[in-house]
Amino acid sequence: MISTVKTDLYASPSPLEWATIGNGILFTAQIPIDADGQVVAGGIEAQTRQTLDNLCHTLACAGTDLRAVTQVMIYVTDRADLAVVNRIYAEYFQAPYPNRAAVVVAGLAREEMKVELVVYAAMAQQD
Repeated sequence: MISTVKTDLYASPSPLEWATIGNGILFTAQIPIDADGQVVAGGIEAQTRQTLDNLCHTLACAGTDLRAVTQVMIYVTDRADLAVVNRIYAEYFQAPYPNRAAVVVAGLAREEMKVELVVYAAMAQQD
């Protein structure tokens, strides 16, 4: 059975949920949008912080936090931005770090987006 995580993030008109849980695993993809659904201005630093803040919000709505994250897939549109993403990522996550990969892509769903995260987290067993 799959359940959805209700968040206060922008209600996308696209057919998606910000997070779902199945078999004890939370699945989510996060992008750098604000409460109005707009991609935040300010370049890769502002976009990375917004994306990670959206992730933290989503995890909290699911009753967990960054310590439950098991894997992160980072997508960036510019290889040079990885140093900034890594620096900010290290402000949010602490050892032991989740497994992760970083991929440089030609573009993301919205042209102005520079970063997207796909995240998996282990959820505590419900009694």
